[in-house]
Amino acid sequence: MSYEHPKTTEFNARLDALFHDLDHFLEDEWGTVFSLHPNRPARGETSNPEMDGLFRAVPDFTAGYGSKKGRGYIITLKTSTLANIPPAQKEYLMMISANYIAKKLPQYFPERHLEVVKDGAAYKIIGDFSLGTV
Repeated sequence: MSYEHPKTTEFNARLDALFHDLDHFLEDEWGTVFSLHPNRPARGETSNPEMDGLFRAVPDFTAGYGSKKGRGYIITLKTSTLANIPPAQKEYLMMISANYIAKKLPQYFPERHLEVVKDGAAYKIIGDFSLGTV
């Protein structure tokens, strides 16, 4: 049996909602730029935007060992296509995604100080991940 603190559950739900918002934005703006992988459901065919459409945007927690920025959530963006995406285009999509997340963080987490930083080759959300006080 596992237990998750209620504030962790609530934080994760808001973080997922933020990344679903990003997924919808990416699909609206760039969802037709590349052909969809033949085994991937089209946008809107599943109940979870991570599982359909061209993009899969998810937060991946890292403890930050070896990082100058410390712990946080790496912004992971994958494309479901057989097309060859040039590295410059991949970096552009990552930068757009990071900027979008940075702009939306205050809307989804108004009570926290969170920011998006470049950490090596990755973009990462860092800041206040505390559960508060009792």
